[in-house]
Amino acid sequence: MKIGLQFAMPVELHALPGARELEPFETVSGVPFFEIGPDLIACAGGISKVNAAMAAEILCLKYGVDLILNAGVAGCCTDLPLGTLVVASDLVQHDVDTTAVGDPIGLVSTVNQVSFPVWEPERCVELLRQQGFDAVTGRIATGDWFASRGQRADWVAQTFQPLLVEMEGCAIAQVCQRNQVRFAALKSVSDHLFSEQQAEEYFDFSQALENLGQALLPLAQALAKEPL
Repeated sequence: MKIGLQFAMPVELHALPGARELEPFETVSGVPFFEIGPDLIACAGGISKVNAAMAAEILCLKYGVDLILNAGVAGCCTDLPLGTLVVASDLVQHDVDTTAVGDPIGLVSTVNQVSFPVWEPERCVELLRQQGFDAVTGRIATGDWFASRGQRADWVAQTFQPLLVEMEGCAIAQVCQRNQVRFAALKSVSDHLFSEQQAEEYFDFSQALENLGQALLPLAQALAKEPL
């Protein structure tokens, strides 16, 4: 398979060994694209759902990837240790609300669904373990909001029961579904939403980046060998 590695922030992309020294082979709509290896293209498309969707569409239509692996750091709704690797089991968009016209909370119109599936999460966990990395699976909730402790975080946690909250994954999953491209997500816990130390954790997520950078390339290389 041809794999697109999609990050939000350059610091996440730079967690890949040697990525900081790479020059982009092309820039499209302001997004630089990098060749990481055979059948591996990477980009840091930007923070939030619109930026993520735009970069994902470029990966699908211009570069013809067979699977997008979205990678990055994310806030955790439970007490998983910092740096824990999480493979998405499914994704939702917590900031979509058309309940006023009778829709269920989180329903994304046009595709008319709440939960977005991913490609074989248990297989991704198995591939990571074959490379010596542990990971868990769980739901990821996406929205254009930096999740922090308070009533809104309580509502998201109670309504959608996510393990992680971030700002890009489900937008990419939606683009992949509409383009019939496989999607997977690997995240590393950077902070805890309900901790009094959340800000300190987020602004020093070096452990999360280190763990992500070590595991991501072996997973991507293993995925590239999977049958279509």
